[in-house]
Amino acid sequence: MSEPSLSEPSQGITSFRNLLKAIGPGILVSCAAVGGSHLVWSTRAGAQFGWSLVGLILLANLFKFPFFLYGQRYSAATGESLLDGYLRQGKGYLWIFLCLNVLTGMINIASVAMVAGALLGGYGIGSFSLSTLTIAIIMVCTALMLLGRYKILDGVSKLVMSFLAISTLAAAAFAMSKGPVAAPDFVGPSPWNWANFGFLITLLGWMPMPVDLSAWASLWMFSRKKQTGHMATVKESSVDFYIGYVMAVVLAVAFVALGKYVMFGSGETFSNSGIAFSNQLVNLYCASIGDWSRLLILSAAFFTMFSTTLTCVDGYPRSLAASCTLLFKLPEGYFRTIHNVWIVLSAIVACITVKFFVSSMMQLLVFASVLSFLTSPILAYINLKVMRGENVPQSYRPGLALMTISVAGLIFFALMTAGYLYVTFVR
Repeated sequence: MSEPSLSEPSQGITSFRNLLKAIGPGILVSCAAVGGSHLVWSTRAGAQFGWSLVGLILLANLFKFPFFLYGQRYSAATGESLLDGYLRQGKGYLWIFLCLNVLTGMINIASVAMVAGALLGGYGIGSFSLSTLTIAIIMVCTALMLLGRYKILDGVSKLVMSFLAISTLAAAAFAMSKGPVAAPDFVGPSPWNWANFGFLITLLGWMPMPVDLSAWASLWMFSRKKQTGHMATVKESSVDFYIGYVMAVVLAVAFVALGKYVMFGSGETFSNSGIAFSNQLVNLYCASIGDWSRLLILSAAFFTMFSTTLTCVDGYPRSLAASCTLLFKLPEGYFRTIHNVWIVLSAIVACITVKFFVSSMMQLLVFASVLSFLTSPILAYINLKVMRGENVPQSYRPGLALMTISVAGLIFFALMTAGYLYVTFVR
């Protein structure tokens, strides 16, 4: 790894200035979360089922919460990355992570880039196809990551997240003040049946984000340390994590509210066409705030998805590069080269996927979300095992509350996975 580990990290908040230096990785993870899971699936959940799925969304956020917390807490408590912890448990665990990330990484990069491409098409910039716009975005993000790396990623993500959070909360508040568009006696469809089980899994796969992103925050902590000269303590990393995670949860509910108050019961449904969907998404905001805000909202949504794509173009290759460095015991100086190779390779595979193997944006998003959920039980279990390792100070291992939520989450993931397999292959 290019970032050195720390032998004895400090555990308190040493100063407000150091706290500001520590904040960053948690915001980046929330930026990745607010992409597909919020803009696409939370909004569709509200539009199709009203408030019915809010409880499930909050439950998913609760059950994934400890496994993301472990990513940053492990690094702050031990001075090494979460992937170092995987290796401590045995090479097999790191190989599992590497293989799953190769499988999901390129697909998820292509998915979020396609949403960004659909939003870019909303500007009416010409007759470019969705695949062409998507490939252009992937290539721009690749170039930015090869040239600017973490500094660009950190700066762009914080600005975009602030912009989207303010506009989304404002739009949701306006929509709720106007009241629902559905008739008073309207009764919406129920999501609680086998026919809709596939949609539930799709919603949960990226809610608030895939579990493998927990490794990103851990690795980004070392990039942040290299940028600021300060390594976050356990308390500082927890503050960073909570800011990002709470923001992601609040925005998930806000997007459900937008879908519920603007589309639920109106008779209108979201299109499976990428650019048509992006126009409908922008219309949700405009219906609440006013048509004057169309360009502003389109820009907020586009730059959010662009930032998410940028985050994924860095995060997945960074995890893969770290895994290769550890598995093959390569010198730390090789990390950047391997990272660059994985960035380029991931971009090429994502572009090929979009160009030749995907006919519908929604088709790709559904596949990516389901794949992410099916890997959740495996990665969540490994994260818990790592956090309970002997090298973690006893005071920072999961206590009763975190263990209870963790075990409940593992059971929940396993049962939902079994349900999906039943619906897909048996029923």
